Amino acid sequence: MLLASSAAACAPRVPDSAPVAPQVNWLPEYGPLRDAGYDMPAIPLEYTQGVNRRMEGIYTGEAPQGSIDVDPYGKFLYHVKYDGTATRYPVGVGRQGRTLSGLATIQDKKAWPGWTPTANMLATEPEVYGSFRNGIPGGLRSPLGARALYIYRNGRDTYYRVHGTNDLGSIGNSGSAGCIRMFNQDIIHLYNNVSLPMTINIRSEAEALRVDPEYFNRGRELPPKIISADELLGQEALANDKKPDLSQLASN
Repeated sequence: MLLASSAAACAPRVPDSAPVAPQVNWLPEYGPLRDAGYDMPAIPLEYTQGVNRRMEGIYTGEAPQGSIDVDPYGKFLYHVKYDGTATRYPVGVGRQGRTLSGLATIQDKKAWPGWTPTANMLATEPEVYGSFRNGIPGGLRSPLGARALYIYRNGRDTYYRVHGTNDLGSIGNSGSAGCIRMFNQDIIHLYNNVSLPMTINIRSEAEALRVDPEYFNRGRELPPKIISADELLGQEALANDKKPDLSQLASN
């Protein structure tokens, strides 16, 4: 995929007398965002280095137009548009052997969804998921973040999701139980451009190697963990954690 940065290639010289702008520690598309009554923090630059950021460009993959294409080996998700372009987002994916593959359908989407670990998660990794067996309501503490897209196959829920996350370091790496994680700013951007139902393709190893060998096996495999909003936001922010006001959703 050929991608272009949104930054200009060159700009006129700033006059010496111009005031010095304050240094900002995040990219414009990853700045602070107010959504559903929550003030979401910016994504620090350390997490959006190199290709680990949202970009636009010409799509050269094999998924149909008007669909989503996920490369779990390159750690990218492509929103494929009808004009031959795509938006590419960095993602975190499941550890080896735990990622869905092939064609499926995004059949539902939710803002600020609640989350309950599946029976398989509880059985295979009780040390990670056991304390969450009763579920977590939608809000700042939910591991599904600000949005979730629900993946179905043959009319049945696969229990795989494309969703936001508080675990910023997981983006660009492998480490979840199989779902596809995105920065909250990115999942909001994608959610606002997804119409239901939408086809989703999750590349096999052979397809990933064929289509985009440059980024094959990008990132590293991380141990399983759930980063809580308590760790990310602190107790002061969480003191105001309440039921999301879905009438105040961000537009992009």
